[in-house]
Amino acid sequence: MRALLILLISFSHVAYSHPTFRVIAFFTAKKDQAHISFVGEANSWFTAMDKKHNFVYDTTSNWANLNTEFLSRYQVVLFLDTRPEIEAQRLAFENYMKQGGAWMGFHFAGFALTSSDFPQDWNWYHEEFLGAGSYASNTWRPTSAILRVETKTHPATKHLPTTFTSAPNEWYRWSNDLRKDKNIQILLSIDSTSFPLGTGPKPHEIWHQGYYPVVWTNKNYRMIYFNMGHNDIDYEGKTNKTLSSTFASKPQKKYVDP
Repeated sequence: MRALLILLISFSHVAYSHPTFRVIAFFTAKKDQAHISFVGEANSWFTAMDKKHNFVYDTTSNWANLNTEFLSRYQVVLFLDTRPEIEAQRLAFENYMKQGGAWMGFHFAGFALTSSDFPQDWNWYHEEFLGAGSYASNTWRPTSAILRVETKTHPATKHLPTTFTSAPNEWYRWSNDLRKDKNIQILLSIDSTSFPLGTGPKPHEIWHQGYYPVVWTNKNYRMIYFNMGHNDIDYEGKTNKTLSSTFASKPQKKYVDP
């Protein structure tokens, strides 16, 4: 996770010795316990990092705050689990990014499936900005994967080994092939040594082959998307206990903490 810290600093246009930038994290954290668990963990981790590295980390679950006046106070915006649904909020975010704002999104923030509560009804965000299009499928259960660094020169990856083991996660497949998008720079993908990935019980929830990007950026914006953000939860035992931590993998932590 070291790269998250490096990226926050680079996104803010300030020197590391003068960390005067402000970060705002939007979240919903209402339905899926795995996403709720991640949001709580992320907020705790970033709060510890702002004290350690002297930047301001604020949070809000009020998406009405996604407006021009509010965003003007911050150099970096995070979407921890969902995305805005109101047209005015979407337009405010699009304008913020087009005017040089910076963004980090995690896992469900990229989700879109037309036959769901989160349809693909925002072309700029899903097709142009993220480039991924719609959600196509996922692995199950949440499991660790061997991740491969695709771009070694990016601040998010230059301190990482060529391959490393991630924390457990539910991995997404997308409708668009990001390799064909000239604006997308893939940073991490699932290494073939991970297969079979997932434990089922449904056969289609276990991946045996294919190419799956999990972290990427859009060259036209100051942004990065991480597919990580779904902790393993004890659903079967009906305790809803968190069984894994997204920030538990030591190499993965290099995204953020030097």
